[in-house]
Amino acid sequence: MENKIQKQDVGMTSKQIEIVKTTWAMVAPLAEQVGPLFYNRLFEIAPETKSLFQRTSIPEQSNKLLAMLNCVISKLDKLETLLDEINALALRHVQYGVKADHYEKVGAALLWTLEQGLQSAWTEETKQAWITCYVLLSGTMLQAANRKLVA
Repeated sequence: MENKIQKQDVGMTSKQIEIVKTTWAMVAPLAEQVGPLFYNRLFEIAPETKSLFQRTSIPEQSNKLLAMLNCVISKLDKLETLLDEINALALRHVQYGVKADHYEKVGAALLWTLEQGLQSAWTEETKQAWITCYVLLSGTMLQAANRKLVA
C-alpha cells in the first residue's frame, strides 16, 4: 500500500500532534487577522507567488486556507484518512502553477504567522512540532505533484 500513510510513517509524535492541535486552537479564532497576515508575509518573502492568487480575493483565499488547516489539523492523528484530499489538493496546486520551491516559502510564511499569533506560546518545542507537521504535509503534496508531472 504505497499511498497509505501509516501512523508510524507520519513522523509526528503524539506530543507534537497535541502541540499543533492546541496551538492551532489558540490561533484559529483570530482567522480574520491570520489569513491576511499570512498572505502579506508570503507576498513579502515570495512576491512571485502573488500572481497565483489573481482569481480569488485574499479574504476568500484566507477562508479556504484556514478551512483546509482546520480539517487537516483535526485529523493529524489519523492522516491516512486525508491522503486522497491531500493528493487532490497537490494536483490542484500544480494546475494553479505552484512550483516545488514555493512550498518552502509558504512554510516560512506559515511559521512566521503562527509565531506572530501565538506570541509567548511560540516556544522552540512548538516551532519544531509545526515544522514537522508542515514537512510531512508538504512532502506528501510534493510527492503527489511529482507523480502528476512525471505521468
